[in-house]
Amino acid sequence: MTIKVFYSSVSGSQEIKKAQQKIFSVLTSKKINYEPVDITQDANNKELMRELAGNPTALPPQICNGNKYCGDFKAFENAIEEETLERFLKL
Repeated sequence: MTIKVFYSSVSGSQEIKKAQQKIFSVLTSKKINYEPVDITQDANNKELMRELAGNPTALPPQICNGNKYCGDFKAFENAIEEETLERFLKL
């Protein structure tokens, strides 16, 4: 399974940009392979992200392992703090 990070390459929100960058940075530093999925390039990606998250208004970044939803940025940060990142990512 591949870790998918749904993100937006065109966001006016500094908070969203920082969250996305932190996720990419942490996954890269831990040598965890991931696939960035830009929801602004294809409306189907945004629909898929929201469907997997179970939230019709979910905003990026959202993280999945294949088609299994892992969580949003807040849950990602909690997993880092609790040192449960691999469990969070379902690895």
